[in-house]
Amino acid sequence: MFDGLLEIAPRCDACGATFEGAEVGDGATVFALFIVGFLAITLFLLVAVAFRGLPWWGHMIIQVPFIFGASILCLRPLKGLLFALQFQHDAQQGQLDE
Repeated sequence: MFDGLLEIAPRCDACGATFEGAEVGDGATVFALFIVGFLAITLFLLVAVAFRGLPWWGHMIIQVPFIFGASILCLRPLKGLLFALQFQHDAQQGQLDE
């Protein structure tokens, strides 16, 4: 289904179905933002309670790699899920009747 890290392939390698009309857009990014944001705040609070008096740069050393890694790990499955739902239900872009 994927051609690269996050690029949707033009057609399925197994069955030959075409994926040209499907476009996920920024939906997966929004869901990843909410999920990773919640996890990052939770991690921040846990670290703040466990290591009282940790300076701000100590939090940055922990948080920045976590946020980048969790974002990359979340984006591909979420984009695949949204694409599969769109493909299964044959969803198309909205069009106005003329």
